[in-house]
Amino acid sequence: MVSVDVRTRTASDVRTVDPREFFEEELPALLASRGDLAAAGGRELGIRSFSIAVDGAVWTLSFDGSSFAVHGGDGDGPRVDIDGEGLDDLVNDLRTPMGFLTGGDLHMRRGQLGDFLDWWVVLRAVLDGRPAHTTGAVTFVGRDGRALDLGRSFTADDDPDDIAHFLAEAGFLHLRGVFGADEMAAVSDDMDRAAPTYAPDDGRSWWARTNDGAQRLVRMQYFHDVSPTAKALLADERLARVGALTSDGHHLGKPGDNPNLVEALVKPIGIVEGISDVPWHKDCSLGSHSYRCCSLTVGISVTGADAVSGQLRVVAGSHRALVQPAFVRRDLDLPVVDLPTATGDVTVHLSCTLHMSQPPTTRERRVLYTDFCLPDIDGRGDPGEAKISRIREAAPKTVSQPPGHTG
Repeated sequence: MVSVDVRTRTASDVRTVDPREFFEEELPALLASRGDLAAAGGRELGIRSFSIAVDGAVWTLSFDGSSFAVHGGDGDGPRVDIDGEGLDDLVNDLRTPMGFLTGGDLHMRRGQLGDFLDWWVVLRAVLDGRPAHTTGAVTFVGRDGRALDLGRSFTADDDPDDIAHFLAEAGFLHLRGVFGADEMAAVSDDMDRAAPTYAPDDGRSWWARTNDGAQRLVRMQYFHDVSPTAKALLADERLARVGALTSDGHHLGKPGDNPNLVEALVKPIGIVEGISDVPWHKDCSLGSHSYRCCSLTVGISVTGADAVSGQLRVVAGSHRALVQPAFVRRDLDLPVVDLPTATGDVTVHLSCTLHMSQPPTTRERRVLYTDFCLPDIDGRGDPGEAKISRIREAAPKTVSQPPGHTG
């Protein structure tokens, strides 16, 4: 069996970072010893000098096309201002630039978010010992040694080893006909019955506004508490087989003791405000990649989905590429794959796979999402989970914003 567990840290690795020691000793040493992991990617990204201010003290990172340097003082390129806690989070991989943005504490004095994201790739390369992505670095090979057909879908009758290999290579799956149309009709009926029990600002739902001025319920959390059908599906062997595809011991549920086991989503047409049709992101886009990836995100198609009804799209192989955790650069060489589904189909994507929800234009989409997480390593859980949960819950659900959750 294959493994998709790429974790490199546990809660015991989290440390307090001394800014002066980090920028004047640790980081220069890492750039000298591991700079080759970031240089080729840095050239493709076209990075320029970048300044980081921590509680008023400023250091500037530079790259001449072959080697990196750090010097004290401000430069004339992009600059971000963070505090000591922010530096701790950045170095410990608890928050990404997207985490700062979504949390409302991204302070770019000069430049744009993209500049910070580019240098984040460099920092993660040298901090984690992981090469920054370069064109052609990710290939797709089947178990037979031939090129993998990224458009392939599977059924329950297919070899589970083939399915698992595809998941590990591509970062996603399309499983056809896992659940019956009658079961999905029952879920849809439960969604209709449960909808009146949710309200804006109730802490368990997301809302959006459509172009006709209507406020729509788009995400029902803790759905297993109000849907007997969804609760039964969570215990179904057909779903359990998805979690057992790898050798990693994935278990149903989110990190820690989060009781939100399954969410019911509606994708209305014409959203003009709010989070519904989520743009490109990884599920670790806010932080904690090295503590949680790769978990499995499972989408159960209550209704079918295609290009005009809110289908899922993925960037194949992006889970194996150190790239920005949100957005897709125009020059990224990895293939974008559409995942049209029929009622009862299941999609799976790894938490580190770039994906997005395509806005519906003709028909609404209904879908359930649940997760299979990796087992805890040291009994202390993901140290970033509480912080990221606070960011997600505090972020307004009725204004457009970058994502930190699956779509």
